[in-house]
Amino acid sequence: MSNGLPSSVGVSVSDGAAAGERPYAGVELGGTKCVCTLAFGPDRVIDQRTVPTTSPADTLPALLAVLHEWHRDGGFAALGIASFGPIELDPKSPLYGQILATNKPRWPGTDVRGVLSAPFGVPVGFDTDVNGAALAEIAWGCGQGMEDFAYVTIGTGVGVGLVVHGRPTRGFAHGEWGHMRVPRLASDTHPSVCGFHDDCVEGLASGSALVSRLSGRTVRELAEDDPVWDPIVGYIAAMAHALVCGAAPRRIAIGGGVLTAQPHLLGRIERRLLESLNGYMQMPEGGQYVTKPALDDMAGPLGSIALAAAAVDAA
Repeated sequence: MSNGLPSSVGVSVSDGAAAGERPYAGVELGGTKCVCTLAFGPDRVIDQRTVPTTSPADTLPALLAVLHEWHRDGGFAALGIASFGPIELDPKSPLYGQILATNKPRWPGTDVRGVLSAPFGVPVGFDTDVNGAALAEIAWGCGQGMEDFAYVTIGTGVGVGLVVHGRPTRGFAHGEWGHMRVPRLASDTHPSVCGFHDDCVEGLASGSALVSRLSGRTVRELAEDDPVWDPIVGYIAAMAHALVCGAAPRRIAIGGGVLTAQPHLLGRIERRLLESLNGYMQMPEGGQYVTKPALDDMAGPLGSIALAAAAVDAA
């Protein structure tokens, strides 16, 4: 089975039909939960387990227990680790594999790559959870055939996986689009939930920010025309405007808990984006530009599988 990844990524994921092939193991570390997946690809998922994201002292041993079980029961060809960030991705850095200045208590300085990969002696793919999800959507989802693609998740935080010319973008660090600062709406005086910025997208429009705006109400109570959605839509559209002008991805897929529960937001975000661009850029043809991930809530877990497959190819 072809995985659909552009040749510059260089991943070839099998469906496991050939005798003797071993599957890939993947760990997606998220803000509230971690998902362990044993699979050849989306058409053949062998096992999947969920572990709560609490403290490193509790979460990492629980993840290792799952990986050790799979390793004993036949092994895996490679391990992919797709982690919330920020994380250090430079192999030359002494901090390589560690979580850096996250908002999540007790996790800064945690060597997630080293701890999870050390016992197994297999190739390891390591990247952000959103970069992994972007690669999975390119391989099997709504980004097939595209070398320039953005995957956005709106959940506990806001993350963006941006793939340009077939590869996740890199500089001195991975991008942190969720922490780009946006102009506040004139009517919005609600405090940011980000511990670093008073006016970033994550602080104003993440799931955590939404909950803080509800004053005791639940998300389930909200109607589609509730005014609380206005700043959420406005700030996400402002980030999408920056993505379009800065990198011009051929599609933006937006997932995560907030958008999964409120799919009406996708059309509103696209309309606000087009209003903001004001005709300056000609958008790609072929249907909705801002769309949901085709892999739905499997984009993240399959991202770790895509990273594992890439590690085999690079070995």
